[in-house]
Amino acid sequence: MVDQSAKAAAFRALHEDGTFVLPNAWDAGSAAMIEAAGAPAVATTSAGVSWAQGRPDGQNLSRDEMVAAVAGIVSTVELPVSADVEGGYGEDPDAVAATVRAVIGAGAVGINLEDSRAPGGPLFDPAAQAARIRAAREAAADAGLPGLVINARTDVFLFGIGEPDGRLEDVLARAAAYTEAGADSLFVPGLLDLDVLTTLTGKASLPVNVMVGPGAPDVATLRATGVRRISLGQAVSQAAYSLARRAAAEALTSGTYDSLAGADDFGAINGAFAR
Repeated sequence: MVDQSAKAAAFRALHEDGTFVLPNAWDAGSAAMIEAAGAPAVATTSAGVSWAQGRPDGQNLSRDEMVAAVAGIVSTVELPVSADVEGGYGEDPDAVAATVRAVIGAGAVGINLEDSRAPGGPLFDPAAQAARIRAAREAAADAGLPGLVINARTDVFLFGIGEPDGRLEDVLARAAAYTEAGADSLFVPGLLDLDVLTTLTGKASLPVNVMVGPGAPDVATLRATGVRRISLGQAVSQAAYSLARRAAAEALTSGTYDSLAGADDFGAINGAFAR
């Protein structure tokens, strides 16, 4: 727990100044590659973890399946690990608390907790989600990790909740409620409008996290808006699974293997698993 607390403190410090990038892992092997690339921490992606289990994304994992994936990652890398716990594996605060205790037991030092009741909405109202965040904070303290980093995800922009001209105010109201409940950062997937981000980071009391992929503004541009944390979400796992399909299709149809060009050599990958 001493080591876990130190990792939690290191992960928390990343949010305090500047901007950092989190490439998201979906299993122990992908986490090892991300560590080898020089990342300061590893976060899981619920989509990638679900796909690795042969499931679609969207709260289709069990708590135990998610925790097992997190435990495998923690045992493979030295970095702080943050777990995407989706909606908490249950709507009520007690379910969220049970999830937090489980991921701390697996070695995680942070979580993402979303405010969607279901993929696409509706969302928990701010007071209900604040109660769930408060339960997560209390469970972390009870489990001996009061420094757990809670990344409060709101899906207002991702799922287009409400009228467009009211979404920023909705997010700001949620940010205030989530801050009071004990959240440490605010994750707003679906929002990459630079002007809106600049306004949000200027008004929200929490560090702001965005999700990026091909076509998104680059890190320097997002840094200039005041964004502190940049997640790749499911993008890396999406690219990896796409390559698996393309390479298989190429070999099965044309009988060639060009899709596999550019891969790291065997030794470089194998050496990443020295632990």
